[in-house]
Amino acid sequence: MSSDLFQALLSNVWSIFLVVLFFGGSIFVHELGHFLAARRRGVKVERFSIGFGPKIFGWRGKDGVEYRVSWLPLGGYVSLPQLADLRAIEGESETDAEQLPPISYATKMIVFSAGAAFNVLFALLLATIIWFIGQPMSSDMATTRIGYVSPTLELPDGSRVPSPASQAGLQVGDTVRKIDGIAVNDWMQLMQTLVTGSGRTATGQPMAVFTIERDAALREVPVYPLLSGDEKFRRVGIAASYSIMVHAITDGTPAATTGFLPGDELVSINGTPIHGIDTYRDVLEAGVGAPLAVRVRRTGAEIDLTVPPRPADADITLGLTFVRGFSLVHPTPFAQVNDHVVMTFRTLGSLINPQSDIGLSKVAGPVGIVRIFHSAAEAGIRAVLMFTILVNINLAIFNLLPIPVLDGGQMLFATLARLRGRALPANFIMTAQSTFIILLFTMIIYVSFFDVRRVVRDVQANRAEPAAPAEPPAEPDQP
Repeated sequence: MSSDLFQALLSNVWSIFLVVLFFGGSIFVHELGHFLAARRRGVKVERFSIGFGPKIFGWRGKDGVEYRVSWLPLGGYVSLPQLADLRAIEGESETDAEQLPPISYATKMIVFSAGAAFNVLFALLLATIIWFIGQPMSSDMATTRIGYVSPTLELPDGSRVPSPASQAGLQVGDTVRKIDGIAVNDWMQLMQTLVTGSGRTATGQPMAVFTIERDAALREVPVYPLLSGDEKFRRVGIAASYSIMVHAITDGTPAATTGFLPGDELVSINGTPIHGIDTYRDVLEAGVGAPLAVRVRRTGAEIDLTVPPRPADADITLGLTFVRGFSLVHPTPFAQVNDHVVMTFRTLGSLINPQSDIGLSKVAGPVGIVRIFHSAAEAGIRAVLMFTILVNINLAIFNLLPIPVLDGGQMLFATLARLRGRALPANFIMTAQSTFIILLFTMIIYVSFFDVRRVVRDVQANRAEPAAPAEPPAEPDQP
């Protein structure tokens, strides 16, 4: 008992360390970009802070810069009084900016964009590590072939209705090539493209056009997604096709007496190909009271096994537990970054598109990011690196948006001043920045509310798991 407690404590400490290292490191890298670019271009640097608000601790370097760590871990800043007056979030400045020499437009663009550039470079560095060590890819995530079409779909109110996939005529074995004209290469892209889609019928009903390959021919199938699950995402009721392999066999069960061995890959039952755990479950439920002709693949050869008839109240698993097949893939750094850039812009487009079903309540804020980092840390260093790449691409793109307070907003102000030939009115800049500071922090609080609700829901689900009856491994979230 004490050993388990110690291991759990050690695991949590390690997870927290990774969160601080990589989440805090991503913010540090962004601010380091501004800092180094400013020093290189001769810009006065007054303060380098990780976090906002009052400082926790800090010191003044020999270069005259105050370095600090502050209480609000929502980002960070480099105080550059010659470039921008951000006293509302950076605190009062000890420097009279009017006594400093003016800064050229080129210098402003370089310094303001350097933070995003460093995030991209950091993402490429981590992506290079993933390229070398490999990215684990389970067999269900590596395909766009449909392995299961659910007959029903559960709505947020708990009721079940016919699934959009079954009504549209999607079939097991169909390979999804595109959704709404956008090519999908793996199951994650398929789910993300479906969720961020904005297609609708004339009456406002969500619609997605699936381009599928069936019998070596392409065809377009209109599907009408429903909002399902806790987050009310667009779903149609399909799952990926993947192989399941025997992981363990319970003594005294039909599987133990039939001749199954760990490592066996299920090929078919009663002639029905097994494309995943849901197919396996359905075939077994339909075969109650009759013998089962099971074909497995063992060390490259296919072997036939026969399971004797089972009563209706028999264990649906046959006494087998399964694992999915997986492999290490090595996507190039540029391919990894490009995938994240494309999906980030697609998500941003969905947020501002009134036809989509994506809103701010579905976006992860600081609490959600830390939660995902913690989950990734429990999964291993590869998962942490992969999520850090995504975070850095998001930081780069978000900070370049033309919104006052963000780097892109400062670049916009500098560009407008250059176009009009004189500086923008100070009152206009202060009013715009103050307004957007309030909006930004309001948005963070709003998003964090839903992040906390997700955390509470997950904790409640984890507490309920031990009391749940044993059953075959659950299917991952179905789009």
